[in-house]
Amino acid sequence: MSGGRTWSDKADGFAATGGGTTGGAAGPVVTVTNYADLVKYATASTPYVIKVASAITVSPYGHEIPVKSDKTLVGVGTSGQIVGGGFFLGTGVHNVIIRNLTIRDTRMTEDDPDDKDYDYDGIQMDTADHIWIDHNRIERMNDGLIDSRKDTSYLTVSWNVMGEQNKAFGIGWTDNVTARMTIHHNWIHDTNQRNPSIDNVAFAHLYNNYMQNVTSYGNLSRGASRTVIENTYFQNVANPYYNDTSAASLTQSGSICVSCTGKQQTNGTTFKPSDHYGYTLDPAADVPALLKQYAGPQSNIGR
Repeated sequence: MSGGRTWSDKADGFAATGGGTTGGAAGPVVTVTNYADLVKYATASTPYVIKVASAITVSPYGHEIPVKSDKTLVGVGTSGQIVGGGFFLGTGVHNVIIRNLTIRDTRMTEDDPDDKDYDYDGIQMDTADHIWIDHNRIERMNDGLIDSRKDTSYLTVSWNVMGEQNKAFGIGWTDNVTARMTIHHNWIHDTNQRNPSIDNVAFAHLYNNYMQNVTSYGNLSRGASRTVIENTYFQNVANPYYNDTSAASLTQSGSICVSCTGKQQTNGTTFKPSDHYGYTLDPAADVPALLKQYAGPQSNIGR
């Protein structure tokens, strides 16, 4: 057990709706400790639960491994690491769980500070669906830590640590307003922008996140997004939450802002998350301590 707390292997939030997200549960369990085996199983056409039991270096540097449908990628305790690369979930890829991994270090110093020339994301999704990203530590990537692009939907991003980054978590790159996503219990720290930037998301539910040391903006509702923020703790954040168009709605309740500057702005009407799934809110005041202990890879997951 990790500090006396156990963790369900079932997805929650929007990833649990619309048929649910089970990853590779229908297939065999394999354990990998090298790059060749990781790629072999991640790119296979059949389901697998892939346990990552060591630090695996990606080659070439910055490559995003193209994960196929019906996969679970899970670190064994705190030992699973993806170093120098990430994962890519392309159009039509569905039912994928990425869990309990450290994904790190694809910086290109010649691309600072804008990170525009080398698209080396931690996890990039382009019109994927039913994805659960849970209990990972993602940091120091060259472009985005997570990019949810195009019409990616039924996405839950939970209990992750994301930090030391210019662009943390971008959502959008589409004119369609169909995506559904839940973003909860993430510790996003020492970042600049896209924390997340939420563009044209039909239902965006953010709760119990800890935003710390953010220099440009926090939760940004863009396009025609409907964004619900609940019980988040903003600490030393510039522009904690706001909408950048009149068509983007944003409602907020129960959050705490400490040593923040700039916009704390709501707009219009959004939606009621509990119409879609059940969830339990932690008090915003408890969020920093809770996430410092329990976000990121846990010793009792993946064993």
